[in-house]
Amino acid sequence: MNKEFAFIFPGQGSQSLGMLADLAAVYPVVAQTFAEASAILDYDLWQLTLNGPDSELNLTHKTQPAMLAAGVAMWRIWQSQSPAIPRFMAGHSLGEYTALVCAGALKFSDAINLVALRGRFMQEAVPANTGAMAALLGLADDKVSEVCSQAAQGEVVAAANFNSPGQVVIAGHATAVERAVQLAKAAGAKRAIMLPVSVPSHCALMQAAAQHFAQHLNETPLKAPSIPVINNVDVAVCSSPDAIRDALTRQLYLPVRWSEVINKMALSGVTTLVECGPGKVLSGLNKRINPALKSLSLHNLAGLEQALAGDVAHNPMLELEHAAK
Repeated sequence: MNKEFAFIFPGQGSQSLGMLADLAAVYPVVAQTFAEASAILDYDLWQLTLNGPDSELNLTHKTQPAMLAAGVAMWRIWQSQSPAIPRFMAGHSLGEYTALVCAGALKFSDAINLVALRGRFMQEAVPANTGAMAALLGLADDKVSEVCSQAAQGEVVAAANFNSPGQVVIAGHATAVERAVQLAKAAGAKRAIMLPVSVPSHCALMQAAAQHFAQHLNETPLKAPSIPVINNVDVAVCSSPDAIRDALTRQLYLPVRWSEVINKMALSGVTTLVECGPGKVLSGLNKRINPALKSLSLHNLAGLEQALAGDVAHNPMLELEHAAK
């Protein structure tokens, strides 16, 4: 494995009951991290993650703290087992908060509060059953934009996640999204399917949530990350707290430009991506974005051991360079 590697953190959709259970059996820091989050949330996040019910874990304002805690726990395991420092970090949507915590820009306790509020504001921004998201597969980005423009008819529908070439998620009013799905099929999409979510993330319907959320962000201490974090909305590294807050606020109603984030890493010399969180969703996307990049996943004990066995875990040059900054 080459020394140039990056850590990436998944967002909502990668959660599952029992996630990290095998890691928790070996590394007490998993339960400890979830206990820290539980003390802030006033409910047992670890028991919810292990035992459900699934319907409760999938509530947006509970999914987000669970995914954040999972990613941070796995980063803490990595730190305990390896001195290797990633060149970059990035997170998909919610995962950007995990990246900022792991890069030292945001305290874990503050982040747990923030993402719980973020989930609640997102859920409250759009009345039940009026918002929707759909995945469009096999259409070029410009064709997706054209389909959304035709489908809007005075409502909101737009690209929300540019996940990989030919895989774009759209969001907006449910009726407009449904029209876009039909138009996408007529335009030659390989698949165009509604997603089982109630919150239309990363579109203009989230602007009210962003306004409420910004007030809390402005009161939250932030500092420059010790590891560069490439954000979703501008595909840029921000170091000033105000710039980070601005990007996180806009992320609520602007699309996630994941393909560009990964390509930026590749152009900067990254050759290996390490997915730090439950599941392997990002690893699958990354292979379609840039097949030349090697992808590893720390989602279970076997994945962790594979990554630790590689050169990425023994990179004194990167460690010295990081220490000198």
